[in-house]
Amino acid sequence: MNTTKETMLKIIESQPDDSTYDEILRELAFARMIERGIADSENGRTISSQEMKQRIESWQE
Repeated sequence: MNTTKETMLKIIESQPDDSTYDEILRELAFARMIERGIADSENGRTISSQEMKQRIESWQE
C-alpha cells in the first residue's frame, strides 16, 4: 500500500515535464475523486442510475 505522498509523487512524475501547476493539481484532484468514489462504492454509499437521472433533471428546472 502506497502512502499518500508516494501516490502523489507517482502522479506528479507521470506528468509531462511542461505540465502547468494547474494541470498537475487537476490530475491530483482527479485521482482523489476516483479513490473516494471507489471507497464510497465499497462502503455501499451509492445511488441508482434512475436516482442520479432524477437529480440531474431537477438541476435543469
